[in-house]
Amino acid sequence: MPDLPELAASFAAALHGAGIAVGPDRTRSFARAVTLLAPSTTRELRNCALATLVSDRDQIESFDAVFRAVFGAPSAPAAQRGQPGEPPRSLPHTTTGPVHTTGQVIADAPRRESGARRREAPVPLAASPLDRLATRDFAALSDEELSRLSEVMHTIVLSTPTRPSRRRRSALHGDRIDMRRTLSAARRTGGHPLRLRRFEPRTRPRDLIVLCDISGSMQPYARAMLQLLYCAHRATRAEVFTFATRLTRLTPALRRGGPYDALTRAGRTAPDWSGGTRIAGCLAEFNERFGRRGMAHGAVVVIVSDGWDTGAPAALATQMARLSRVAHRIVWVNPRTASPRYRPLVAGMAAALPYCDAVVSAHSLAALDEFAAALSAPRRRRLSATPAGGTAVPA
Repeated sequence: MPDLPELAASFAAALHGAGIAVGPDRTRSFARAVTLLAPSTTRELRNCALATLVSDRDQIESFDAVFRAVFGAPSAPAAQRGQPGEPPRSLPHTTTGPVHTTGQVIADAPRRESGARRREAPVPLAASPLDRLATRDFAALSDEELSRLSEVMHTIVLSTPTRPSRRRRSALHGDRIDMRRTLSAARRTGGHPLRLRRFEPRTRPRDLIVLCDISGSMQPYARAMLQLLYCAHRATRAEVFTFATRLTRLTPALRRGGPYDALTRAGRTAPDWSGGTRIAGCLAEFNERFGRRGMAHGAVVVIVSDGWDTGAPAALATQMARLSRVAHRIVWVNPRTASPRYRPLVAGMAAALPYCDAVVSAHSLAALDEFAAALSAPRRRRLSATPAGGTAVPA
């Protein structure tokens, strides 16, 4: 008899391939229901699976198709109707057979599944709307489709590495002795410190600073990025700035309301929307007004831009060097890197690359996992630029 968890996982994978969202929690519930109820017929097994794996009436047709391909057709429900104590009546064209135990039903599943493969019975495959939108480029989404992704973006966890805090907490095996608490406890033992009290520093997440390019070359991705920044702001209290020809702080505009209201206020706050790009000048303003005064010290800095800069590449390299000396980690988000043919040939991108710890695309909802992993990476790893036609490698 095949292993129940393995069979439940295979059945859940088949349902997921048919467009039914089945996660590990529902799969675990299905296996637990089979263990507790011990279904003796395929009809009872179908009821267990239907109650634990299906959440929408529209999914029943696809569910039944997959269930028949894996376990076979369930017994007719009308066979169990009638008066109490009355033997079940068989319907026309209904085949009656022996009652199988749970082990027999599960043991027959691989044979029926292989038979279904031989018959090549078509199984309807349908992906949910969000699954179809997850892999599409943000530039190809309409405003309505992009708004539907805001609910999913709120569930994405954007966490930064931790750093030691100036606050401290009591610890049994701390590395430092807490003299105040040790002497206070010694007053109860005649002034003899029989037990040393220790403490250790608390840890807190590093600050997150996001600089988003809203120039004309980034316009297709600007709203998607700001919508993600709104979700990140609500989750991690990020400091959000936009830049094109000037630097604008959007943190106050993202504090209230939903994503649409926040983006509307952000558009009014940033007057240079869809304008030119002065990355070096805006970074210089950020370093002078915010970065070197303490905001960027030990923080994770995210720069969302394609690297097109109207200024001199040497000026951008100078400002990136200044920022890298105070920031803990610099993550550059460039949607153009999603293309396998991308090379850092733009002068601005080539000048900034040696001071970046990670370069990600974040061009779609599915690509945000790589972006979240780059934020939470604990170590610094600077990248080095390569000649034309090459790729970036760690320094």
